[in-house]
Parts: sequence; structure tokens; C-alpha cells
Amino acid sequence: MQQFEEQDYTQKFSLSLWRKILRYAKEYHRDLYKLVVVMGITAVCDVVFPLMTTYAIDHFIPSLDRAGTMTGVPTFVVMYLIVLLVQVVNIYYFLYLGGKIEVGVCYTIRRQAFRKLQELPFSYYDTMPVGYLMSRMTSDTQRLAETIGWSLLDLAWGAVMIVATSVAMFLNNWRLTLIVLLVVPPLAIISWWFQQKILKAYRAVRKTNSKITGAFNEGIMGAKTTKTLVREEMNMEEFTVLTHDMKKSAVHAASLSALYLPIVVALGSLATAYALWKGGREVLIGGMTLGVLQLFVNYTVQFFEPIRNIANVFAEMQSAQAAAERVLTLLETAPDIVDTKEVEAVFGDNFHPKRENWPALHGDVEFCHVDFQYKEGEKVLSDFNLKVKAGETIALVGPTGAGKSTVVNLICRFYEPTAGEIKIDGVNYKERSQLWLQSNLGYVLQEPRLFSGTIRDNIRYARLDASDEEVEEAARMVNAENFILRMDKGYDTDVGEGGSRLSTGEKQLISFARAILADPRIFVLDEATSSVDTQTEQIIQNAISKLLTGRTSFIIAHRLSTVRTADRILVIDDGKIKEMGTHRELLRKKGAYYQLYTNQFQEEQAMEILAGETA
Repeated sequence: MQQFEEQDYTQKFSLSLWRKILRYAKEYHRDLYKLVVVMGITAVCDVVFPLMTTYAIDHFIPSLDRAGTMTGVPTFVVMYLIVLLVQVVNIYYFLYLGGKIEVGVCYTIRRQAFRKLQELPFSYYDTMPVGYLMSRMTSDTQRLAETIGWSLLDLAWGAVMIVATSVAMFLNNWRLTLIVLLVVPPLAIISWWFQQKILKAYRAVRKTNSKITGAFNEGIMGAKTTKTLVREEMNMEEFTVLTHDMKKSAVHAASLSALYLPIVVALGSLATAYALWKGGREVLIGGMTLGVLQLFVNYTVQFFEPIRNIANVFAEMQSAQAAAERVLTLLETAPDIVDTKEVEAVFGDNFHPKRENWPALHGDVEFCHVDFQYKEGEKVLSDFNLKVKAGETIALVGPTGAGKSTVVNLICRFYEPTAGEIKIDGVNYKERSQLWLQSNLGYVLQEPRLFSGTIRDNIRYARLDASDEEVEEAARMVNAENFILRMDKGYDTDVGEGGSRLSTGEKQLISFARAILADPRIFVLDEATSSVDTQTEQIIQNAISKLLTGRTSFIIAHRLSTVRTADRILVIDDGKIKEMGTHRELLRKKGAYYQLYTNQFQEEQAMEILAGETA
């Protein structure tokens, strides 16, 4: 089996990528601007405090030694308290803004990513495992939001702090400042080298994290299969390999970050030590006051503190870019099936439908010289032609892989023809919106999908404004009410995750009730009775006869007993119609359908005999 491989990202640190991400968070741009201003003020206050300390040392201490007075101290204390109060308010405000941006960006990106997932066609989910999508929607998005909320905050503070500190240092002793700044070029070279390595390491971490999330998802969803095939030990071995790869990648990335930061700190410490040594000599020979020395030492420390923070942010952003690339890939995925702008202008899109412009759908369906093939796959349909009248019931039978499901998926516009056209009511369905067509569809699968909630909620899922009476009437029409009323809470019984508390037949009847509540004009049954017992099948058959009345219907079935009443039966083989006719007509031909029917009849008879002998 071909295994999906996560996309590899090799580009360098990209400002254009971050600009794209910030566009998705545009509703928080005002807060980001406020945050930059607040952090700028915070940095200025950080620069002002050493200046005030220098003033106190050079003015108040000598004055105290000479005259014993402290003239100007009250004014100085008031000014110091004002700056301190401004700083306290700034700290509160940037914590508030940072938290708001982090939570808001996370919410916004997840909302837009979820919307994108609603828009993407079936072909996207054919190749993208659920676990990989979950990783993008959860850990990658959270990582990205934290970076935008807090790392940009540190960058804003650091940039202003470096500029303000540099100016103050130059004004006090430009020669000493130039010597200290000699550390910056080697620091830039080291940062560039580590940036390449750290980014590559974190990409490997995020890629492996997706695989682990996928393994969790498969392990949970396939728990029953794991138990029955006794695969616990093998699954554990495979998962151990993944977690070992994750640990190896994470330790490598953390080691690079851990090595990078001490190098930055060491270079900054050397510059500070030099400033202290050089400045101390100047004080001894009278070329510099003690206050200016402490000012310069403080500024040297302060100058490299934001550099250290920026270095830390830089390392963090390597990890965040790996997440950003993966999230952006999802957000920018172009759907294979889209409505044209002209269609959207008239009929609206999936989220803003213009239902007042929708024509009524009667149910005529026509395939005109249709070809179809899946991406990177063999051709499934070739020059396929079929004309179905409104209200007609068409059964599709044939071997597995013959193209039966492809035919109905094309009708539903889950996929589109690679050649030819499909007409609904005489009009190419690409000239109508997807939502118009799919709002008129009823689709019941072999494995019905129920959602967490009550039976009533699951039936009402087809039409949220339906009353309780309408929900119950739909259940009665498909003979579902008998088993529903036997439940402890009736219609208010919780079905469990995916309907786990109900049998397959019960879930199927609820899905039929849900479909009939939607009142579709085109109805599709895809192996709807293949997983139920004979008694339940009879109940479902009665439900089907009610459902199909007056609707254009397509039935895919391996149990040929379910298609005998169809208006036409199509035997599909190798993407083409091999035989077509009613049940009686095809039996009289004694062709492919006759062979299928008699073989299945013999198998059923043999099973009944065996069941009787073992009873």
C-alpha cells in the first residue's frame, strides 16, 4: 500500500511567508500596532532608568558629601515614580494584548482552516490522512498563534531597545561604543549559520509530529481491527519507531537552540567585561565619572539583552515557520472543483447562497460522452453515456472497481468529468452552483455516519429548522420509530460517538430518516443494505420504497435482491455499460446480469442450508 508522505519544505527563513500569515490575522492588525507602540514605550522606559540612576549618582552623592543636602531629590523621586508607573501600565497592557492576539489568531486561523476543509472536494481527502489534518489544525496552529502573539512582541521591544541604547551609548562615549559593537558582525554570522540548521531540524520535528498524530488517529479508529488481528505488539513497535524519530529530531533541534543562545550570551558578556575594564580605567584617571561608568555598563548589558531575546525569538521562529508552512499549505490549497465567478454571482457560494435565484430541480440526469480518471490513476470511465428521466430508479451492479461509485460521485459533483459533460434538467451542472445541486441530494452510505448527540439531533441534521413533529414523522416513514421508542429516552437517546451505541441497521434507518427529512430530488443509495441482516434488510427495503417515490434514484448494490424493482438495471464493467434493462429483461438475456444473479442465488441457498444444518 502506498503511504502518504508529508510534503518537504526546503526554503530559507521567509518574510513573505510571514506576511501571508499576518494577512490571515488582519482583524488583529490594530492590536499588533498597539502592541508595537506599547513595547516601544517600554523599551524607552528601560533606557531612561539607567539615565536617572546616573543623574542620581553624579549629582546627589557628590552634593551629599560636600554640603550634606539633597536638593532636588523630591522632584527626582516624583519623576522616577512617574516613569515607573508608565512602565507598570505598559507591562499590564502588553500582557493583555499579547494574550488577546495569541488566542484570537489561533481562533481565526482554525476557523479559516475549518472553512477551507468544508470547501475542499473529496479528491483532497483521498490523499490527505486525517491525523495529518488534525496536526495542522491543533499543534501547528497553536504554535503559530503563540509566535505571532509573543515573539513579535519581543521583536518590537528588542528593536527599539537596541536603537535607543545605541544612541545613548554613542552620546556618552562613542569610542567605547564602537569597540563594543565589534561583537555584532561575528554574532550575525553565527546567527545565520544556526538559523539554517535550526529551521531544518524543526521542519523534521513538525513532519514527524504529523505522522504521530496520524498513528494516534488510526490506532483509535481501528481499535477493533487491532484487537481481532492481535496487532498490538506490531502497532507498538511501529509507533515506537515514530516516537524515536520524533525524540531524535526534537533533541537535535533543542540542542542547536541550546548551543546558539549561550554563544550569544558569551559574546555579550565579553563586550560587557571589556566595557567595565575600559571604563574603570577612565574613572581612575578622571576621564569618566562613576555615574557614566555604571550607565555604560548597564547599557552594554541592556544592549545584548534584547539581542539575546531576539536570538531566542529567532530560534523559536524557526520552529514556528515549520508550522506556518504547513498551515499555509492547507489555507492556500486550491479546490479541484470550484464554481465560476459568473455562477457565484447568480447562485452564491457555499457560505452565501442566493437561494432566491435557484431554479427548481426536477431530476433529469444525462451523461454525455463522459471520461473520468482519478489523479495519477487509470481511466475509470470512457465515453460513458446515460440518460435518466426524473423519477426513474436506476440500479448499478457489477464487479468491484467497475466504476459504479464513480458514476454516482460524478452525479453528486464530488468529482467532475475529465471530458464530456453531465447535465441536470438539460443544463450542464457546472452552470449551477455546487450547493444548489447538493442541497437537492440524498446520499445513504454503506456505513452511515452519525454524529455525537441524540437520535433527534441526528435526524434533524438534514434540516435544522425542522420541528419535532417533522423529525418524528420522518422516522415513522422509514419504520425507524419502532426501535427508537424502545430506547430508554426515545428520540432523546444519545447515539454515542459515530453512533457507536446503535447497531448498523439502526444507524442505517436513522440515516434514511435524515435523508427523507431533507426531501431530496435525487437520491443515492451506496450499498445501503450490504451490512445488515435479512430481517433488517426487509425493513430497510420498505423504507427505500417510500424514499424513492417520485425521486430520481441511483442504487448501488451487491445484493441483487435490492434492485429487482428498479426501472432500469445497469451492469457496469470496466467503466462501461455492459447490459441495461429491467430485472426480467436481463434474466431473459442470460448474460452478465443472469450470471451474477444465479451465482448469488446459489450462494444464498447454500448459506441457508448450512445455517439449517448447524441450528
